Amino acid sequence: MRIGIDARLINETGVGRYIRNLVRELGRQDKTNEYTVFLKKKEFGSFELPNPRWKKVLAEVGWHTLSEQVMMPWIMLRARLDLVHIPYFNIPIFYPGRMVATIHDLTILHFDTGKATTLPWVLYKLRRAGYRIALAVGLRRVKQIIAVSKTTKEEIIDHFHVQPEKIVVTYEGVDERVKSQSFDKAQDDPERSRMGQKSKVKSQKRIIDTPYFLYVGNAYPHKNLETLLSAFQTYATHQASSAQLVLVGKEDFFYRKIKKLVSSMNLDERILFFGHADDWQLANLYAHAMAFVFPSLMEGFGLPALEALALGCPVIVSDIPVFREILTNHAVYFNPHSSQELYEALRRASESNVPSSDRDGVKMFEMYSWSNLASDTLGVYRHASS
Repeated sequence: MRIGIDARLINETGVGRYIRNLVRELGRQDKTNEYTVFLKKKEFGSFELPNPRWKKVLAEVGWHTLSEQVMMPWIMLRARLDLVHIPYFNIPIFYPGRMVATIHDLTILHFDTGKATTLPWVLYKLRRAGYRIALAVGLRRVKQIIAVSKTTKEEIIDHFHVQPEKIVVTYEGVDERVKSQSFDKAQDDPERSRMGQKSKVKSQKRIIDTPYFLYVGNAYPHKNLETLLSAFQTYATHQASSAQLVLVGKEDFFYRKIKKLVSSMNLDERILFFGHADDWQLANLYAHAMAFVFPSLMEGFGLPALEALALGCPVIVSDIPVFREILTNHAVYFNPHSSQELYEALRRASESNVPSSDRDGVKMFEMYSWSNLASDTLGVYRHASS
């Protein structure tokens, strides 16, 4: 079988991590099928093919554009594929061949990001309506849908009335590079080796010397960073601790907006905008944080919280269905609309240690494996092509 994977988003956060790990694991596991990976020019030269049965095709087409709906079907048709995997909601509805699609969340239907666009307001609203129409048509066109959580599956059924049996849930995994790159840099120590990987990463020199709370992700409206800032302002005012709040994420319109808000709240000295973090830096930041804080109003999976847990970092998250599904009792929950509840969670995290039984949760990580995701995805490919 000849399978195509739209990997134009491979270097982005979120979906990019999904694509990178999927491609790597498929390269390891699948000894039969042939693969074509569609890449933009920026990634085309540096992308390493997993084995000789893989090839890459240049697809210099912007995502979320009209040209995407016109050009990608033509590029894919020329590749003469038996099946195409679209790992995002941007399904090319005019492609006549067999497709499967991964839906990570339906945030775009619930939260408006129009303030970041250069388009006139009316055109932006038309574009959003176009997204919804294209998604509705695309979900009916694809042979099967992969959802990254049961919560996302229920959202798809609720909004688009898709038959449940068409949707397969495949959980994401903890990226081995987030863990292993950091461990490789640890100095040799038999005691740390006996105690395991999480002890190794914690033994390293800290990137940030002062105590800190950590947030990793973008600053889109549904990430609810205003509530986090309000809670941290209360913390900085009422607690003697000198702890900082570290925000990790690539600067864009929304992060620049958050920077202005931080200045207006007189928190410039207490909040650190770290910017983009590579895998080694990310592992170090997780391992040494007082707690990882995830105040989102909506998520499809919540991978950063799972990565934080894997590195022994206490996790404070908003009380939304997907976090209850993925993190179960391994997190502290708060009402995402209450900065006071979040402040109390920050205070408790800084005053006491989280019990080790709550910080480990080793068995839960057996469910969240990129290897398992790739194996399940291969099953989807076989079913969709039969």
